[in-house]
Amino acid sequence: MSSYASNVVPKECEGMRLDAYMASQGLYPTRSAAAKCIADGYCALNGKLPRKSASVCAGDVLEYETYEDPHAPELVAADIPLDIRYEDDYLLVISKQAGLVCHPAEGHYGDTLVNALIAHCGKENLCDVQGEQDRLGIVHRLDRDTSGLMLCAKTNEVGLALMEDIRLKDVDRHYLALVQGGIPLDTGIVDAPIARGDRLRMEVSDREDARPSITTFTVKRRFEPGKNDDGFTLIDCKLFTGRTHQIRVHMEYIKHPCVGDPVYGWKKKENLGLDRQFLHSYRLAFTHPITGERMEFEDTLPPDFQEVIDELEARE
Repeated sequence: MSSYASNVVPKECEGMRLDAYMASQGLYPTRSAAAKCIADGYCALNGKLPRKSASVCAGDVLEYETYEDPHAPELVAADIPLDIRYEDDYLLVISKQAGLVCHPAEGHYGDTLVNALIAHCGKENLCDVQGEQDRLGIVHRLDRDTSGLMLCAKTNEVGLALMEDIRLKDVDRHYLALVQGGIPLDTGIVDAPIARGDRLRMEVSDREDARPSITTFTVKRRFEPGKNDDGFTLIDCKLFTGRTHQIRVHMEYIKHPCVGDPVYGWKKKENLGLDRQFLHSYRLAFTHPITGERMEFEDTLPPDFQEVIDELEARE
């Protein structure tokens, strides 16, 4: 515990329990840690001491004592290669490599995308709209082992604008996923709220702290069953919300988990030699907050995923 910070509740989080909200926004590492902060009187909601079971409303102002990991070292630059697809004075579009964590967390304090951005841009040239120094430049995130296109911001003006565009669904984000089994429908929508199940897993839930989550998909290619599997389907997934592990959770929910997924996959199913989920952010479109230009980017599959597709095509 050290200093205080403030946070304004966005519209999409209205109705969540306060402790769940604080954890979901990354203000505290866990819901129980947030609940202890509330119980100890270290946060205020609209200027009053709340209960942990209090519900938040859009526009509520939360003031809380910031959480600091006593074991976390100082945030420093790291010489980590960045695959930059576009850069100007306001933002970057990068293709994140698999295995790269977006921001510092337990076990990853000096080898993250934030560390790489600091090395490339300098701390003073990265937005801090997330309210925490360890998320410099971050507008939205990809899971550690999910590869592909993502946005980073240099100024607070641009960071806030891009986050608002994401909320308003003006940022078009598409992912390629290879999933287990044959999906019979050519298109589909998964509209199922997501909540945290435990420290590592999210889940579809009807709990009051579950957040609305919508994913649509379009089938791009079906692969026939093999000797040890039930076939596979390559799909284009579009995010209308941006929950943690959203596509992976939704694919498990409809009984077609991502191939190679170590958390939501089916352990006894064929994973085609992958040790990470087959999920790649391959298309990104947005309106530049400063120039007003509509910008579109597309990324090819990384070599490990392309090799899997080539092997499946060779079956036929």
